[in-house]
Amino acid sequence: MTTIACKDGVIAYDSRITAGTTITDDDYNKHTQHGGVDFFLTGCIADFEKFYAAYDGEPINSDIRVCGFAVVCGDLWQVAYNQDDKFWKIKLSHKKVYAAGSGASHALTAMDMGASAADAVRMAIKRDNGSGGKVNEYKVGV
Repeated sequence: MTTIACKDGVIAYDSRITAGTTITDDDYNKHTQHGGVDFFLTGCIADFEKFYAAYDGEPINSDIRVCGFAVVCGDLWQVAYNQDDKFWKIKLSHKKVYAAGSGASHALTAMDMGASAADAVRMAIKRDNGSGGKVNEYKVGV
């Protein structure tokens, strides 16, 4: 899957894509822009286009396994889609730490112990086989 970590106005994320236990790409950019919104997503990349459609208000008739973070006009949001609630988003505080993806628990622990968002992703990569490749950073509001 992936690791996405947010702390102190920085979103850090790895670049690994997997199919089951197989690494298919270690250089995938998980930062995308859609409709003027910066997205940092985890889940099934084949579902990303359906997720954007759901974000735009289109009805989706299939299950989408996508979650992550969005930056809208400098505000940080957690975003996801599930069959029951459909598309949803929750505004987050820049003063707290957040993580998503298969390495989220490792990243949260690292940030709780003082690690930056990027270092937390690096630490998660050591323990989570769904995370790897490069660590990228995005500064919210920059």
